[in-house]
Amino acid sequence: MKSRKLIPITDERFPLLPRMIATSLGAGYLPVAPGTWGALVAIVIWLPLYLWLPGTPAWIITTLAIVALAVSGTWASTESEKYWGKDPVVACVDETVGQLISMLPLCGGPETAPWWMIAVSLGLFRFFDIFKPLGIRKLEKLPGGVGMMADDVLAAIYSAIIVGVIVSLI
Repeated sequence: MKSRKLIPITDERFPLLPRMIATSLGAGYLPVAPGTWGALVAIVIWLPLYLWLPGTPAWIITTLAIVALAVSGTWASTESEKYWGKDPVVACVDETVGQLISMLPLCGGPETAPWWMIAVSLGLFRFFDIFKPLGIRKLEKLPGGVGMMADDVLAAIYSAIIVGVIVSLI
């Protein structure tokens, strides 16, 4: 369960690089629903791939971004707990990674997946991330950044499966 305590934007004790990674470039500091802001960061950085690249290159770049962000985000999230306590709400890189995963089935671009499916992927991912059904909550109990990242990855996988099915039917 995420810690809800307020975190100052300027926390000199916590080094800048892991702080920027953990907060998805500061999105976690935005008021109300920092996890949703973290997911929106993923959409903003991914949108050019959706609009301008064909399926396979977009999928490869998205997958590489997921791996890089998951590894660096797990490290940064673990670091964030040292300064801010267990699973701090401002550490939203896990939501950024999760949203990227949930959009993998949309990598064919507007020709294969209409733009509104991005909103569907966001809604599904946030549903699974918030309510944590189907074993997601168990992963949250893993230690440090691994637990912070793992529950969002599983929520995103469930979302991606549903998004993929919807895309195949339209």
